[in-house]
Amino acid sequence: MTRPEAVVFDIGNVLIEWNPERFYDRELGEPRRRAFFEVVAVHAMNDRVDLGSAWEDEVSALAREHPEWASEISHWHHRWIEMASPEIPRSVRLLRALRSKGVPVLALSNFGVETFAEALRHYPFLAEFDRAFVSGHLRQAKPAPAIYETLERESGLSGDALLFTDDRADNIATAAARGWRTHLFDGSDAFADRLVDEGLLTALEAA
Repeated sequence: MTRPEAVVFDIGNVLIEWNPERFYDRELGEPRRRAFFEVVAVHAMNDRVDLGSAWEDEVSALAREHPEWASEISHWHHRWIEMASPEIPRSVRLLRALRSKGVPVLALSNFGVETFAEALRHYPFLAEFDRAFVSGHLRQAKPAPAIYETLERESGLSGDALLFTDDRADNIATAAARGWRTHLFDGSDAFADRLVDEGLLTALEAA
């Protein structure tokens, strides 16, 4: 079997951790966080941001809708980077190892326009992709097929020329249905082994 021609990375929980629940558990305690998330649709709000809605506007509108939780909701804007941290060091090393071998690396990620810019300020390695396909810029989001089609069209690659890693099974399923090679990310060690198995890196390069 030929090697993949490019590797496609999700970002959240592949290159940087994304865990709002952990942040709010620390701030509020788990019982109050659970009550907060049951009443306030913060993840639905974040989905709108990922599709291109203005980040601060969405957070402010939700706070007005739930004034009793306004302070907690505001953290989604003012302290968002604490939810999107830390980086996953071995994944970053793998990204850079692939680039050093001349393997094209692409991002395919659900991110808002402003949240991606904020992440770039804190994680400069996010500027190292050959191309980043970001949902907020495209107004298309995983797992709907359109954003995968955009990547294929604009990269000129499709099917098993692409190896895609993502931590969500639904996102992986769409890629697999399009014939992409896929890896459900559950840690950098297993992904490093997959890159070696695909002939993209040696074991030493993937260390």
